[in-house]
Amino acid sequence: MTAPTLTVSPRLDPVPPGIGVVAPHDLALDRELWRWTPDPVVLYLTRTPALELEVGADLAQALRDPDALAGGCREVAVADPRVTVYLCTSASFVEGLAGERELVSVMERAGARRALTTSGALLEALEALGARRVAVATPYDAELTARLCDFLAAAGHEVVSSALLGMGEDIWRVSSESVEELVGALPLADAEAVVISCTNLPTYDVIPALERSTGLPVVSANLASIWAALRAVDALPAGRPERLFGA
Repeated sequence: MTAPTLTVSPRLDPVPPGIGVVAPHDLALDRELWRWTPDPVVLYLTRTPALELEVGADLAQALRDPDALAGGCREVAVADPRVTVYLCTSASFVEGLAGERELVSVMERAGARRALTTSGALLEALEALGARRVAVATPYDAELTARLCDFLAAAGHEVVSSALLGMGEDIWRVSSESVEELVGALPLADAEAVVISCTNLPTYDVIPALERSTGLPVVSANLASIWAALRAVDALPAGRPERLFGA
């Protein structure tokens, strides 16, 4: 006798708010992104193909590859995220405001329901804070730092000072102490906010202390990216120490 096979009807949970994240191949801070992400929001991460270049303007240009970016958007689209973020600061500022808009268009054509870039999120965050005069801290070399300052200036922000680490690799390994020293080197007398660039530079643990020591809002690349994405899906948490989260 053949044993009966039973069909059990599944019960499906509601789909949680989803954020698609397309990151460069070298991102090493997945956990930092999750630490800023409240329940029940879910991140769907993928990476673009590896590139054998040091961090700098050439890599930033290479990371603008529309085919690689579109492919990443299609990969996360299987989960139907409400918004998709290109988590790369340099690729989204290196060609100015027009270049940032080009990347958004690539993502939308690839099926992103809503598209954001890290540099676009930085501008959105500064607008929300009402900050027009900014001090800029980066792990980059002088050329790439200047490109970021030009991007911010084109968007109507006055860069009152900047400081850099001059690194071409291992940015994800920079200590909190080094980030504090970098920001501490900035003249801040005329600044209304501090911008810290690079999604591979760890900032989660140091931002509250920097905001206390500087008396200013501190906006890092990953903070701005996740904040803008959470804002897009109506899931901003309350009670966080960072000023962007409303504390």
